[in-house]
Amino acid sequence: MRRKIPSTAALSAFEAAARHMSFTKAADELALSQSAVCRQIGGLEDYLSVKLFRRSKRGVVLTDAGADYQRQITKRLDEMERDTLDLMARQGRGGTLELAVVPTFGTRWLLPRLPNFIKEHPAITLNLSSRTRPFLFDDTNLDAAIYAGDGYWPGAVATYLMEETLIPVCSPALIAPQTRVTPQELAKLPLLQQSTRPYAWRHWFESTGYVPGHELVGPRYELFFMSIQAAAVGMGVALVPEYDLTDDLAMGRLIIPVPHAAPSDRAYYLVSPEHKNENPLLETFRNWLLQQSCAANRLTHG
Repeated sequence: MRRKIPSTAALSAFEAAARHMSFTKAADELALSQSAVCRQIGGLEDYLSVKLFRRSKRGVVLTDAGADYQRQITKRLDEMERDTLDLMARQGRGGTLELAVVPTFGTRWLLPRLPNFIKEHPAITLNLSSRTRPFLFDDTNLDAAIYAGDGYWPGAVATYLMEETLIPVCSPALIAPQTRVTPQELAKLPLLQQSTRPYAWRHWFESTGYVPGHELVGPRYELFFMSIQAAAVGMGVALVPEYDLTDDLAMGRLIIPVPHAAPSDRAYYLVSPEHKNENPLLETFRNWLLQQSCAANRLTHG
């Protein structure tokens, strides 16, 4: 079936004219005559049966329909340009993966390890974007996502990476280094809350056998990275993933006041749409990611 798509020449002329709000400047950019740009846009309006521009005292302006169409078309043309430049740069080798990742895991765990992946697979480009909650893959151009949850994602295949184990940390200005306190003493300090893990402190205290009753009270932060920073500047005690605190502990920015870690109700997974699950580039990245997570699990748990 033939697609209902205008010519790329007409779309390019429309996008340039809409961006400049001038047929003349669009013609200069595209190395065309002004009349050629007018014909392309006129043909596009006839094809769509929608008026995209209207005349004004200063030239041309977009109609409401034209402004909406410009936003959509500009996005699509940008994507086409990126895909074209990517293919030209790779000369048919390798490819690009679009990956969403929860911010703190991406920043503190994945990014420090990515140079190794790039060294092993220089022909694969990995683009990262931040997502904190599940979403519909059909609404995005993403190939996969790393998220913390229960592994259930409708229409997607989930690969287990590692459990999420939480441990309390705070600034040495709040508790002297080498000092070990009890859960009861810890409960007297400000407890920094994680909005994405609303019951984390309750679960942690339950695992120690002591529940203070006010464990859900305290300032809330959306990202673990925010909680870590707030703890580092002495604002309270944060309950954060154990997977990558090495640098903060070694530099003395943070200490562990109670050496007790407890698993959260979530684990980290790589998820991908079912129709993309056998993508060879994704399979390469998945295998590498499993190697990295296995090594990290061995290091954490011995």
